[in-house]
Amino acid sequence: MARKYFGTDGVRGLVGEAPITPEFVMRLGYAAGLALVRRENMPPGDRPAVLIGKDTRISGYMLEAALESGFSAAGVDVMLAGPVPTPAVAYLTRALRLQAGVVISASHNPFYDNGIKFFSADGAKLPDSVEIEIEAQVDLPMGCVDSARLGKARRIEDAAGRYIEFCKSSFPNELDLRGMKIALDCAHGAAYHIAPNVFHELGAEVFAVGVEPNGLNINDRVGATKPESLRSAVLKSGADIGISLDGDGDRLVMVDAAGEIYDGDKLLYVIAAERQAAGRLDGVVGTLMSNLGFEHAIRRLGVPFDRAKVGDRYVLELLQARGWKLGGENSGHIICLDCHTTGDGIVSALQVLLALKRHRQTLAEACSSLVFYPQRLINVRMAAGFDWQADPSIAEAVRAAQSELGERGRVLLRPSGTEPLLRVMVEGQDEEQVERLAREIASVVEQATG
Repeated sequence: MARKYFGTDGVRGLVGEAPITPEFVMRLGYAAGLALVRRENMPPGDRPAVLIGKDTRISGYMLEAALESGFSAAGVDVMLAGPVPTPAVAYLTRALRLQAGVVISASHNPFYDNGIKFFSADGAKLPDSVEIEIEAQVDLPMGCVDSARLGKARRIEDAAGRYIEFCKSSFPNELDLRGMKIALDCAHGAAYHIAPNVFHELGAEVFAVGVEPNGLNINDRVGATKPESLRSAVLKSGADIGISLDGDGDRLVMVDAAGEIYDGDKLLYVIAAERQAAGRLDGVVGTLMSNLGFEHAIRRLGVPFDRAKVGDRYVLELLQARGWKLGGENSGHIICLDCHTTGDGIVSALQVLLALKRHRQTLAEACSSLVFYPQRLINVRMAAGFDWQADPSIAEAVRAAQSELGERGRVLLRPSGTEPLLRVMVEGQDEEQVERLAREIASVVEQATG
């Protein structure tokens, strides 16, 4: 069954426009609350309880209040964590033995976007069946339980402190970060008051930027999607290494002392190589966007590799299906299932630092065997409802390009999950050939869609 409101990462959109309106979000909370009540066989007098966390967008105040009202009307108690990273909500939901966790965030998007995503009681993304159940309820008239059964709300005052200790626990007790200077970019987002404390308490000297949120500046020229901000911070501070998170703290990019930027593929390789050396790596999951050079490097380690659809949700699903523990995306979502149930930028950064410490390497040294193929990505705007997969001219352009590349490259077309765009990606050993083929296919797509 197709989902009407839920995308690959919850419900997301422009604040003030459907579905990110106070009225809809209240109904979403009510619908989710009813789904929880139906699924939980609570003892008489007990109520299900959920945790709500958010990032630093100004709209978070409004949407938090709307969600709280919806859950309360459904007879569900609410615990408010305030601004905390998305993975903190996943952790705290498990730690507090709650029935669900809810995050108000649009991740790396600008402040005028926002979204709602849910975690199950075990700290994982909700399965499709539960999302479909919520969607079936959300368009029905909203009701309210009787007054005696209304949900209550209270604030978790030590949410940040609990999560800081959890992050630190993922780093071995016998190691520390003393003598290391870290430039840290928190994107004026949810990790602004958490990440600096994690690295400082493990012994590092921290030079922090992007830690002054005002509700409007989240991801504004800072964060993991704007790595030049971190590069400047590293070079300005003379840091040994740089760490950049996105607005909700689940994405990671790093920079070395020379200003070289390391994306998710490179960082995932560093973690994988360390775990393989320690004899604790069964396999690695990447995505359709993972570089061919990354895949070849993983296979040279003697480790199985598989690709999931783009989206950390699908990486997690494939990891669980294979029984593996490590996977991620080149965008910087890295999942270490032996540390956490979901992608976590801070925990992933600590796994990279662990590898560098144990092997006494720099990032450049740890990635020295990686040879990436040139990759060109072009976004082409599509008309609403355009069926690009059925267009013969696009199919022929893709076939011709793949034939020319042979086994030395690949072509991938995929629609954006949030915008009316078709992403055209070409990858191969020859940069000029890759650029030419990508532009040729993009041009065909533009002509076909009008």
